Amino acid sequence: MDELFAYNGTLDLYGLCLKMKEIDMINSMVKVAGFPHRRELKDFDFSFQPSINKEQIMDFSTLRFLENKENIVFLGNSGVGKTHMAVSLGIEAAKKRNSTYFIKCHDLIQQLRKANEENRLENRLKNYSRYKLLIIDEIGYLPITKEESKLFFQLIDKRYEQKSTILTTNIGFGEWDEIFQDPVMANAILDRILHHAHVVSITGKSYRMKDHIKKKPHTKQE
Repeated sequence: MDELFAYNGTLDLYGLCLKMKEIDMINSMVKVAGFPHRRELKDFDFSFQPSINKEQIMDFSTLRFLENKENIVFLGNSGVGKTHMAVSLGIEAAKKRNSTYFIKCHDLIQQLRKANEENRLENRLKNYSRYKLLIIDEIGYLPITKEESKLFFQLIDKRYEQKSTILTTNIGFGEWDEIFQDPVMANAILDRILHHAHVVSITGKSYRMKDHIKKKPHTKQE
C-alpha cells in the first residue's frame, strides 16, 4: 500500500512539473511577442462598444482564422478598442504556442528601411514572415514614403496566403493611396491583405475615455 501511495505521489509530482513547464512555455511565448500590454478579451467591455460583434470576436479567439491563413483588419477611429482586440487575439494565439509578434507600423517601416540600407532586407523579411501571426498596429497614423511602401509591400506579399496578419488602422481603404503615396502600390497591398480577410469596422466613443464618461459630473454643494 505504501508503495502504491509513493507511486501515485510520483505521478502527481511529475504531472505538476509538466504543468509548470507548460505555464512557463506559455508565459515565454506571450513575453517574446512584444505586446504593449496584456489585456485579454475577458477584460474588454463589449457593452460600451456595441458596434463590435462579440460573437464574431469570440469566433476569432478559436484561432480558426490562423489555420485558414486569413487576415483580420480592425478599422476605426483612435481609441475605439482596435489595439485591445488585436492584442487579445494575439495573446490567445501565443498561449496556444503559435509564434506571434506585435509591432507598430512606424517601427516596422523603420526596421525594414534600416535593413534595406544595410543590405540585409531579405533576412529581415524572412524574420517577419516566419511568425504564424504578425500584428501590425496603427497603419496610417504616420506618413509612409513611396520607397517605404515598396518595402511594406514585400512583407505583405511574402505573408500572402502563407501566414495570418492582424492590422489596425484609422484610415478607410479608399484613402490608403494617400498613406502609401502611390495608388498602384496601395492597391497591391490592399489586394493581398483583403483577399482572405475579415474586416471589423468599429464605431463609437473612445474606449479609453469610458471610465471618465461614466463618471457623474461633480456638483458643488451650497
